[in-house]
Amino acid sequence: MTKPSNNVETPKSGSNRERGRPPKIRSSEVYGRAENWRNILEQVWDRLWPLLSNAHSEGEVTKAFQDGASPYDQNFVPSLSPLTLQVLRESTLPKRPKPLQRFLADSLAGVGVVTPRRSRDICAQERAKGKSAHHILRYEFYVECSCGYEGHSKNHACPKCAAEISFPLGLGSLIS
Repeated sequence: MTKPSNNVETPKSGSNRERGRPPKIRSSEVYGRAENWRNILEQVWDRLWPLLSNAHSEGEVTKAFQDGASPYDQNFVPSLSPLTLQVLRESTLPKRPKPLQRFLADSLAGVGVVTPRRSRDICAQERAKGKSAHHILRYEFYVECSCGYEGHSKNHACPKCAAEISFPLGLGSLIS
């Protein structure tokens, strides 16, 4: 007797999701927001930082963004005022302007869904992905050697007799 089959496939291991805790927020979203806010902070930094460095309460942070970053203040306040104050009180706050702008943008990009530290980690991971995305791992040449070997070279030499490939002047320093 044949067994009736249903066309719905059930996952064999329980579910199709990846291992570990499911993410609360997409990392590309955090990274994109951080890059956008970094550009904004770079534009308004001269007006914003003197006001922001003297802020000691959420109201003062809101006022600093409204006065110092007037066309862009809706991105940061009032929802991120408590988080901004928390980030400004961190002991690892950089002193120089460019690293400070990046630190602030990366920390706030998680918008309170994740901690500022995790938000900075996410941005660092996304930057590392971008740097290592597409690059040549190994390149080879097809050689016809005087020893009779025809095929791919290994380390810019004949794999059979180890005769090296001679490059034109200046090109060898670029390849090696």
